[in-house]
Amino acid sequence: MSLAPIKHLGDYINGQFINISKADESWENVSPADLKDKVVSIESSFDHVEQACSAASEAYKKWRFTPLDERKNFLLKLQEVYLSNTERIAEVISRETGKPTWEALTEAKALAGKIKITIEHSIKLVSEERIENALPDTDGVVRYKSRGVMAVIGPFNFPVHLPNGHIIPALLTGNTVVFKPSDKTPACGQIMAEMFHEAGLPEGVFNLIQGQGEVGKRLVSHKLVDGILFTGSYDVGLKIKQETMNQHWKILALEMGGKNTTIVWDDADIEKGVYDTLIGCFLTAGQRCSCTSKLILNEAIYDQFIDKFYEAAKKIKIDHWGNNPFMGPLISKDSMDKYVRFQEIAGREGAESMMRGKPLSPSGYGGFYVTPSINLVNSFDEKSVYQKSEIFGPNVAVYKVQDIEEAIEITNASGFGLAMSVFTKDKSIYEKALVEARVGLLNWNRTTNGASSRLPFGGMGKSGNDRPSGHFAVKYCTTPIASLEDRGSFDPSKIYPGLEYP
Repeated sequence: MSLAPIKHLGDYINGQFINISKADESWENVSPADLKDKVVSIESSFDHVEQACSAASEAYKKWRFTPLDERKNFLLKLQEVYLSNTERIAEVISRETGKPTWEALTEAKALAGKIKITIEHSIKLVSEERIENALPDTDGVVRYKSRGVMAVIGPFNFPVHLPNGHIIPALLTGNTVVFKPSDKTPACGQIMAEMFHEAGLPEGVFNLIQGQGEVGKRLVSHKLVDGILFTGSYDVGLKIKQETMNQHWKILALEMGGKNTTIVWDDADIEKGVYDTLIGCFLTAGQRCSCTSKLILNEAIYDQFIDKFYEAAKKIKIDHWGNNPFMGPLISKDSMDKYVRFQEIAGREGAESMMRGKPLSPSGYGGFYVTPSINLVNSFDEKSVYQKSEIFGPNVAVYKVQDIEEAIEITNASGFGLAMSVFTKDKSIYEKALVEARVGLLNWNRTTNGASSRLPFGGMGKSGNDRPSGHFAVKYCTTPIASLEDRGSFDPSKIYPGLEYP
């Protein structure tokens, strides 16, 4: 498959694409699925951070006064643009990430869905609330006000869907946006800017700047930025927190990593458990913050389950995205090297390799493909580097336990707290996990992967900072304003003691 390089249009600032006159950074983005596919060559400018933030700040002065129905209409136009460009967007996603066509289409279709759900459901979470007689003869009112300029920092694994999950609620609630996509997926960021341009939003309401680490650093610490909406790794989220320590007024919504657990108990539906866990471990080549990386099996079904799981994992199709496999490549050579290195770490720490992860070269393509890996952990060790690290690849550590307390202890040990699944017919086990497992997402008889935009999405500990996204994103995009509205007139009988008035 031969595809032409995508032309870099420049940064999108104040309603137009602006070429880079003097590049501070430049890089070539090559598809991880085919190293002969030169996707796009990118340049970035540090000066454009100032320009984009200034444009967003100036646009906010008008956008915050734009009636909600008018903001909805702009986003409904964007919804139409998204729907008419679904296949084009999906192809860019596949080229830059290596995602199979079916999976890229799923992501591209989710863009319009987010607009519909935010307008029809999520916005209700920040509706005005009136409390009669909050004080005697005085009504109380709670209103939600936009915050200002939001910097959206996007990840590579869902390069359009996850940023869109921040951007749409931010815009609908009256904020303006400066979006910096991952430097691994700049073309995905650019096509989003093209969609916003076609939708005709007012100048400066949505802005795009490309860049690597330095651009991100300058953006999050810029004085005109009022909030940072981030999805990515724990390490980068921690850096954002550090960069803004002296700007405590900025809202930070940090959606970070995961070291997620699936527990399968002795009464579970084994066939469903095996299939769902296969999806949980290996979908998107394990490059999801919600992927299952720890599989905890009750000893009574351990042998039966692991045999079926191993046989199913061996049959996973791994190939170029255009051939529509189940799994594509990892995002980069660094990711592939890290994945292989963790196979060695697991072995040194005593894990038994049931299926070894190794580099793979599908016929006719150079790329960063790997096989799935399954490691059997003989004993839980909370100090183990392998057992507590997020690998972000198609790897799972398997544990055998006797009681649910041990399973929950293993779940909580990594410090991450995003997702967990429990497969059992016994609701009391599920309810125990609801109380004791330190996670933000807990599924019953369903994989850790996949989430509904009708629900909050966020984790505890190293997985987030208690600013759940998804349905709840409108909450971190606004701040509540309390008002007391006095209906009465002056009553001289209620003057405080010690005052002579008038």
